[in-house]
Amino acid sequence: EVQLVESGGGLVQPGGSLRLSCSASGFTFSNYAMTWVRQAPGERRAWVARINNGGSNTNYADSVKGRFAISRDNAKNTAYLQMNSLKPEDTAVYLCAARLVGEIQFNYWGQGTQVTVSS
Repeated sequence: EVQLVESGGGLVQPGGSLRLSCSASGFTFSNYAMTWVRQAPGERRAWVARINNGGSNTNYADSVKGRFAISRDNAKNTAYLQMNSLKPEDTAVYLCAARLVGEIQFNYWGQGTQVTVSS
């Protein structure tokens, strides 16, 4: 059974940090690029960061560049999102998604983890 399970969300004050994890199982993790996407209430999903299957290439949305860092550990079948200098506008459900190398659409999605930035 294919699973992507996010964890690490929670309530944090502005300026704080959180580290999200996305644990994968049921597929060959190292063959998939990983993306973090977020969805705030009433808004469409927006991609946040992505990393290629080998971990050598990363990209970030302008809104998080310089504050967030995506990484992965293929030996642990896990992707991470380190979030620093959090702002209230970062409040959203954060989901991870896997895309097989060479394909366009995402193959698998996690269920999401809530991140709330508030004082």
